[in-house]
Amino acid sequence: MVLVLAGICLVCSALLGTVYAVTKAPIEASELAKVNAAIAAVTPTFDNVPSEEVQKVEGGEIYTSRLGDEVVGYAIKVSTSGFGGILQMMVGFTPDGTIYNTSVISHAETPGLGAKIVDENCAPRAQVKGKNPATNNIAVTKDNGEIDAITASTITSRAFLKGVNAAYEVFKNNCMDHEQE
Repeated sequence: MVLVLAGICLVCSALLGTVYAVTKAPIEASELAKVNAAIAAVTPTFDNVPSEEVQKVEGGEIYTSRLGDEVVGYAIKVSTSGFGGILQMMVGFTPDGTIYNTSVISHAETPGLGAKIVDENCAPRAQVKGKNPATNNIAVTKDNGEIDAITASTITSRAFLKGVNAAYEVFKNNCMDHEQE
């Protein structure tokens, strides 16, 4: 009986390892495609491959977009806690710190409520475009900020704006110095 159980465990382990090996590359390619699509959505037109030049720093990941030799934008990938779990997002900045656009990569928010954050036209996402966190109060109006929350989803809206502010901190601490060099 021990030999039969050991044999079954060995076969199952081999099958699990094989499935992992076969699916690893397609899963990584799918994740990279999501990141590349998010970078393209949040930065001005570029001709380099920002995902090949990722800079991992405390608080997030920085993807620099260039057109020729000129830096046209930065895509900052950050994660924050929403109502339903982790909200992973990309925030694009122009070199002067203005928010170009945002993209939600993944979330676990409530369908029909917080999940509206994926809609580019929802209040928080639409209202942060063109704002500079250095001069604008990027917070919901309930917190004396300038941004309207999604109706019945203030927690998700706060989490999204917390992510935007976290991305700005990453930008300010890592990208602004590069602009002045």
